[in-house]
This record gives sequence, structure tokens and C-alpha cells, in this order.
Amino acid sequence: MSTNLSQPHIIRLLQGTSSNSILAAQAARLSHGTVISLVEQTAGRGQRGNSWEAAPGQNVTMSMLLRPRNVRPNEQFMLSEMISLAIVEYLRLVLADTPYASQVAIKWPNDIYVANSKICGILIEHSLTSSGISHTIAGIGLNINQTEFVSPAPNPVSLAQLTGATYNIEQVESMLAKLIFDAVGHYDDPALFAELHAAYISCLWRRQGIHPYMEPQSGRLFSAAITGVLPTGHLQLTDTEGRTFTYAFKEVAAIL
Repeated sequence: MSTNLSQPHIIRLLQGTSSNSILAAQAARLSHGTVISLVEQTAGRGQRGNSWEAAPGQNVTMSMLLRPRNVRPNEQFMLSEMISLAIVEYLRLVLADTPYASQVAIKWPNDIYVANSKICGILIEHSLTSSGISHTIAGIGLNINQTEFVSPAPNPVSLAQLTGATYNIEQVESMLAKLIFDAVGHYDDPALFAELHAAYISCLWRRQGIHPYMEPQSGRLFSAAITGVLPTGHLQLTDTEGRTFTYAFKEVAAIL
């Protein structure tokens, strides 16, 4: 295994298929904290094969290689929590002087929202061995300077749309990579897993109140409150009749 870096190391490329795919192909020889960043991503991927729209040079499209030491395969969702919290921290810092800072939240399992609009998608892929997690690749698509979106995604938003400012993408990448690197380094400790999970729950979108949901497979519409997220990453919803259901990713959809 490669030795770990003390700081993130960003490799910036002008064009490529997807940062996750490029990083995965080279992961065996790269160190913890290595980042592949693409100015133009020709085949960006979202969760479960969805595409990710990103105008060339206007947004963050990067992937970070992580080699956690203390996270076991059955605890891998904690890495999703670490990365999500780091991105929330970044956005709250950038939006600190705006009304939007308090509206930054994690839409289960790891989309990042500002109010009811999606500003960031995360694609996490693990390489597992019999002894644990060999490495994790965290792909991050964060909308920065793009102000027009043409894909059918219902609710994208960017920092530029929120603030009217234009941002230096390389500076954003550097700050974001450092926050993710530090979060993983800090929380890669079993003694802090409960604290990590509590922080994740506190940042959940729609964590309070009753909201509408749908089960895509059955088409069932119902209203429910979030009552928990299991260590496996499964979402627990309690409906208005007091029944609690547990869902894996894609088994339930929040209705906007």
C-alpha cells in the first residue's frame, strides 16, 4: 500500500471520462489523500448510474482516494458521513454572511442541499478485501459558477446563483479537499463514531417535521418523519399512523 500523504495532493487534468474512473484505475499506486480533478468530465457519473451535469471549467468535479485505517466494511457508511459533513462545513463557511448558511443540509444519504435545491452530489465507491476496506474513492460534483442547467434534474443550484459571485475553482478544490482530508483523519477513530453519527443526523435535510415520500417500486405515497439512520446507512421513517419502515437507498424518494 502507498504511504499516506500529510496533506491532499491534487492532480488536475483538462479532460477525462470521470474522475472516479480515472482514480480507480490508478488507485493501487496512489496515496491516501490523492485527488483527481477534471476541468471537463465527459462521462460524469452520479449514484446508481445517473449522469452528472457539469459545464466544463465552471464546477468542481473531483475524486479523492481515501485509505481509512479503522473503518470496517460494515461501517463504511461512516465514510459517507465524514465526507458529507466536510462539504456542509465548506458551504456554510462560504455562505456564512448570507441567509443560505443555515439552509445547507444533507439529503439522505449524501446529496447536499441548500433549502430545497441540490448543490452537490457525492459518489462513493469502496474496494473491499477480506481484511477490510482497501480504499475508498469519493467523487464530488459541486456546482460553483454554472448558472444555467439543461439536464432534466429538477432542482439544481450553484454558489454563483446563490451569491452572485464568481469563484476560483482551484481554490475551491484545495479548500474542499483539505476539509475532507481533515474530517476523515479526525473521525477515523472508533471512539468518535457516535459523535460523527450525531453530527450527521443534526445536518439532515427534513430532519424535523412530517414530509411527503413515495416508494418507487410500489408507488405508495405517504407522509412520515425521519426517526433514524442506521449505521448501515438505512433510513428509518415513521408514518402518520405510527408505523416505522426501514429503507435502503433508492427504496424511498422524498417528494419535493
